[in-house]
Amino acid sequence: MSSLTLLEYSANAFFLISVFLAARNHRHTWTLGIVGCVLFAILFFQVQLYADATLMLFYICTSIIGWRQWQRGASAEAISRSSWPQLALYLLAAVATLLAYGALLHLHTDAYAPFVDSAVLTFSVTAQLLLMKRRVETWWFWLIVNTIAVPLYASRELMLTSLVYVGFWINACYGLWRWHQELSKACQSPTEPA
Repeated sequence: MSSLTLLEYSANAFFLISVFLAARNHRHTWTLGIVGCVLFAILFFQVQLYADATLMLFYICTSIIGWRQWQRGASAEAISRSSWPQLALYLLAAVATLLAYGALLHLHTDAYAPFVDSAVLTFSVTAQLLLMKRRVETWWFWLIVNTIAVPLYASRELMLTSLVYVGFWINACYGLWRWHQELSKACQSPTEPA
């Protein structure tokens, strides 16, 4: 097994365990997620997916914030919808960042597919910010991310990572359905916050 393959397997293992623990509301989801992000940052840098490597640094920062919030026992916000102007602003910021970062990588690095790679970065950041606010639209952005990421990773021969992102795509479909159900229930009950 090559060192790149071992790195890919290790990064995915930490990510999958982290997701498994998150579903069980376990605080070590954050620490294992950070280890997975560090491994993925190294892996993505080695296969010239520099925007994805940058994304891992963002995930490390948000994981530290999440870990600290869970240590303090911070309660989660209720699931809600974003307004159309908010969504338009998120989308505009994501596309502008995608074009700027993609151009930067294209002009100044040997990045592979800099604009596609930057799309994964910018839409992931948008999805993560919406997730932290518990906005139902987060799942639409995760679907976009995973739809772009699967063929991108496969094109770099990261087949396990591509397969894991197919699983994340399915999970995003489930998350979208589940959050819509919870939001509908909350809207029907006047005593619960929407």
